[in-house]
Amino acid sequence: MERLANYIGGEYQAPLSNRYFENTNPANAKIIAMVPDSNSEDMDKAVHAAREAFPAWKRTSLSQRSKILRKLSQLILEHGDEIAHLESMDQGKPVWLASSMDVQRSAANFSFFAGAIDSLTNEAMQDQETLNYTWRDPMGVVGLITPWNLPLYLLTWKLAPALAMGNTVVCKPSELTPMTAFYLTKLLEKAELPKGVCNIVFGKGDPCGAALVKHPDVPCISFTGGTKTGLDIYTKGAAQCKKIGLELGGKNPQIVFADADIEECVQKTVQAAFLNQGEICLCTSRLFVEETVYARFIEKFAGYTQALKIGDPQKKDNFLGAVVSKAHLEKILSFVELAKSEGASALVGGEALHLEGEFAEGAFMMPTILVGVNPKSKVMQEEIFGPVVCVHPFHSEDEVIALANDVSYGLSASVWTRNLSKAHRVAQNLQVGTVWINTWMKRDLRVPFGGTKFSGVGREGGVHSLDFYSQSKNICVQLS
Repeated sequence: MERLANYIGGEYQAPLSNRYFENTNPANAKIIAMVPDSNSEDMDKAVHAAREAFPAWKRTSLSQRSKILRKLSQLILEHGDEIAHLESMDQGKPVWLASSMDVQRSAANFSFFAGAIDSLTNEAMQDQETLNYTWRDPMGVVGLITPWNLPLYLLTWKLAPALAMGNTVVCKPSELTPMTAFYLTKLLEKAELPKGVCNIVFGKGDPCGAALVKHPDVPCISFTGGTKTGLDIYTKGAAQCKKIGLELGGKNPQIVFADADIEECVQKTVQAAFLNQGEICLCTSRLFVEETVYARFIEKFAGYTQALKIGDPQKKDNFLGAVVSKAHLEKILSFVELAKSEGASALVGGEALHLEGEFAEGAFMMPTILVGVNPKSKVMQEEIFGPVVCVHPFHSEDEVIALANDVSYGLSASVWTRNLSKAHRVAQNLQVGTVWINTWMKRDLRVPFGGTKFSGVGREGGVHSLDFYSQSKNICVQLS
């Protein structure tokens, strides 16, 4: 069992309170680490270290920043096996998934933004009297608050562009999954990132995360997580005119028209609904299928879902591991029971999975398909964030667009049809930040990513991230 430490000013430091809490492996309920229970004083030390390191890091050349980011990318790949096992042990996902998704994407985030600043350009405009050009300044000390479902993946998604633009950072990872963030500190040192440029403080949302949001020396906060917490951050940050980026919850629809390639669609839907135990903000949780192919689709979908293997995250043939905690498992089960009480039924799953031996105390949930669900019911309106998908038939294009948009979220959607005119038309009428046509979760790091409505504020990705982590100023030069 490891005792973690905060990483402040390039040094490992115990929490000032000397208090810790347990971090458990959700697959077997064993304690794997003691995590600092940091408070506002720890956070203040981290912000101070970041503020002290900012002037020198801001002056560091783009080529040197790029070199460090590329080194971090390389180190993540070199240590991919250790990272994948830590991510699996901490979050519950299968090792094969952590290796193929979390490790690869974390490395790609650093390499992509290393290249992005290598080719960074600014606008310039000239008339006969003046030259106007745009100058980008870093924000200063940036606060990054990241979730438990894709711990390193989403931390690096924010950290890479923030560092690239010359900011110093204070990171507050989820208290449920601290292991890979702590491991990253060792790689920061190997990459020779200057002390104080990246600081990582472990602790709970209150007081630790709240102190970061309210700190007067942190003008910029980027948060990925639940909508309720995001709204609280937005409100508190607005009181100090902070720059706030929020990537929040989703209740993502998938629309299957009768002319879709049903076999390919079913196979991809299994991934979209149940990958990472359904604990991805982009997972399909509402599935609308045109009535004329509903029975055929459901039969195939149920068959593929029943064939999925669940259990030991170390085994390569297990598609699902454990959900993140026993508490989260109970939350998922409560949604399923509520749906059943309202007349829905579980075509597949609907229960926790109880294993024997080493994993008897694990938080395992069977992949679940709910049918007969009222579109206005809680289970169709609120984010479950687990391996549960609700299926509902539709009869017309207008009807399904209305159903898809009839939630308070708007993160992503998928549309399946061979008719590209229909695909474009439907995609343009969906109130979401991302629409996939005949696919799911294909990510190009150059494109804008974010949500509408209660799914978030702002966009990340490519130039959008570089814009967020900088301030643009116009410089006007009199020529005549």
